[in-house]
Amino acid sequence: MSDATTVTPSNTSGGQTIRPDEAAHFGKLAKDWWDPKGSSAMLHRLNPVRLGFLREAIDLHWGGEIEARRPLAGKSALDVGCGAGLLCEPLARLGADVTGVDAAPENTAAAALHAEGAGLHIRYMAGEIGDLDIGRFDLVTAMEVIEHVADKRAFVAALAARLAPDGLMVLSTPNRTPQSRVLMIGAAEGFGLIPKGTHHWDDFITPEELGELLAEAGLTMGEPRGIAFRPDKGLHLSADLSLNYVVTARPV
Repeated sequence: MSDATTVTPSNTSGGQTIRPDEAAHFGKLAKDWWDPKGSSAMLHRLNPVRLGFLREAIDLHWGGEIEARRPLAGKSALDVGCGAGLLCEPLARLGADVTGVDAAPENTAAAALHAEGAGLHIRYMAGEIGDLDIGRFDLVTAMEVIEHVADKRAFVAALAARLAPDGLMVLSTPNRTPQSRVLMIGAAEGFGLIPKGTHHWDDFITPEELGELLAEAGLTMGEPRGIAFRPDKGLHLSADLSLNYVVTARPV
């Protein structure tokens, strides 16, 4: 079963990261989140690519067996900006004790309901990540999230504060390039592949900028991998960072 939990706020927040308008935008999408042909269709296409990168990073970080079905058994995982649980559920199936946090209560409610139907025990909660007294985790993920937060420095610091000393962090986000402006906003939102208003190009962050924020938080960023698109391959991992990229980070 899933476990939607209310927790007591702590006093560790260095700054508020939630934008109410962003939370409201994604909250309105909650009912369609698990529909692979609905408003979150692009996330369904993106998720296998992110999971491929994540699985490799997990195996390299903990020295696991590539063939192991549950490489996260005995480990805890936190997914921040979890939406309705598209990443939380695969992490649970990989063996992790999973917590999902999102800014929109509508999303965590939908996530809890879906996890319960799938027979998965996942703790979900809504709120400001820096205000939640939830301890530390072996794995912390934030996929397609940092471009939506109000205070990126405070957000990265809050993620770092939730990471265990020998833990692994994985983040993905659009890059701020002319290509991403044309394709991810102009084309993707213009043709209805992504709901209008999902992205604001000025909020995209470059790998160099993200690396600096991670360093300030006491983390070392790994080599970024691009998430690119080709008509014959669809979304795939690539050396091309111009649209979107995914990175690991570890405590120094």
